[in-house]
Amino acid sequence: MKSTHLSLIAGTVALAAITGFASLNVPEGPAAEETATASSLPVERSSLVCPAPSTSDLAETSYTSFTPPGKGDGGGTKDDTAELKPALPVLDDEAETDPKKVKKAEEAAKKARAKADKPVLAVKEPGKPVLAEANGSDAPALVGTATGTLAPGWAAQQTTTVTAGGARGVLGVSCTAPDTDFWFPGASTARSRQDYLHLTNPDDSAAVADIQLFGAKGAVTSEVGDGITVPARSSVALLLSTLTDESVNDLTAHVTTRSGRVGAVLLTADDGSGTDWLTAAADPSGTLVMPGIPADATSVQLVAFAPGESDADVKIQLMGKNTTFAPAGNDTLHIKSGMTATVDLKDITRGEPGSLRLTPVEKNRATPIVAALQVVRGTGAKQEYAYIPATGPVGARASVTDNRAKGSTLSLAAPGATAKVKVTTSAGSGGGEAAVETYTVKAGTTMAVTPKPPAGFKGAYALTVETVSGGPVHASRTLVLPEGGVQMFTVQTLPDDGGTVVVPSARQDLSVLDD
Repeated sequence: MKSTHLSLIAGTVALAAITGFASLNVPEGPAAEETATASSLPVERSSLVCPAPSTSDLAETSYTSFTPPGKGDGGGTKDDTAELKPALPVLDDEAETDPKKVKKAEEAAKKARAKADKPVLAVKEPGKPVLAEANGSDAPALVGTATGTLAPGWAAQQTTTVTAGGARGVLGVSCTAPDTDFWFPGASTARSRQDYLHLTNPDDSAAVADIQLFGAKGAVTSEVGDGITVPARSSVALLLSTLTDESVNDLTAHVTTRSGRVGAVLLTADDGSGTDWLTAAADPSGTLVMPGIPADATSVQLVAFAPGESDADVKIQLMGKNTTFAPAGNDTLHIKSGMTATVDLKDITRGEPGSLRLTPVEKNRATPIVAALQVVRGTGAKQEYAYIPATGPVGARASVTDNRAKGSTLSLAAPGATAKVKVTTSAGSGGGEAAVETYTVKAGTTMAVTPKPPAGFKGAYALTVETVSGGPVHASRTLVLPEGGVQMFTVQTLPDDGGTVVVPSARQDLSVLDD
């Protein structure tokens, strides 16, 4: 049994080196025998992907990246990184026999790999955002990883302005963490729309994805939405209308992966109405919140889908500036199983900021659903639209980057109890000092805050929201960039940044060594 003792001791030492929790010290006293509670520790690695910004030669894109300061930042090392690098181009998989063309393709691939090794932007220290720019249609998708003290809460944003053309507008998207399951209520294959689903793979092996489409009558027939390969560290864009022969105005797209993981976002463009990104909605739930409908919204459309086997009946409520109320004539919505339902809420906010809340009509029948809003500002040739998908609460902390001297509005909604939040404006990418404000959001209301840029501010800054006390708070940031008389805008939600992970603690027990 002596060799068994040695192997167990060696294993315990290895575990201690890896986790920092195991120890060979003999417990002293009864307190040492009690099982400690689980603890939250900062993550040490996180990943983000950003889609290719635009196919327009007129596109002007700004990238910003930021890690909020946290406890223990002083323990970082020079090896900590948070870098976004270009994704590799997808090469033609057809066999080429012409030696000259083969050589040319090999040289192009070599240059692409060399370019992909150079960061487009890299965060150097927590609390200070970094900024980069790219123009035209050649800007690539980005993939990246943050490590050490730069990993917890790492956030990035790309904002693209297209000032002319049928789909002119501001396209804003928070770069997303890769995952295996995404819902996009609000997609379309209508002739007036061009919706491109961008799938970006940050890993070193290929991912395989499936796409399903659901309309008002159920599943939409598609024979080419299955088994889509996304090569390693690459990105592909798929035009939804090429996946089916059916022209459907309002769809819900569902993306899953058979193998690997991807980041998925939907680029929408409507001739004459504008363009923007639609990010994935929160996972199916019986209660959903879509925060931050602008006060001057001229049209709001709700798109919802019930993915399970049961129909859903939900109450529609607007959390306004002072109270919660149901819109006249649209206080409830019936959503059939496997079908997409829509509601035209018109100018529901009527000059005041608001947030939409969906709850089950019967509390004991909370059927999970997914939902998003398409919000229009302006009319006629001056209109522009953006999306607000259902989102989770801020939780412990959430950040959004690319805030400028003017044009940012932070919306805070408290669907349950009154809550207090702390909002930190970071230093600017070109200088300035961080500042902190505290706000109390009354139960059932939405508060719209115009952030004050940091003192000495230059470049772009980040906003970090933290829940201090009370009930959950849902948040979004609206960025307005007027151009040619059009109030072009984009909205980003702020769910919890996942900057910590719960690690169960274990009591010491070396009795197994006595066997």
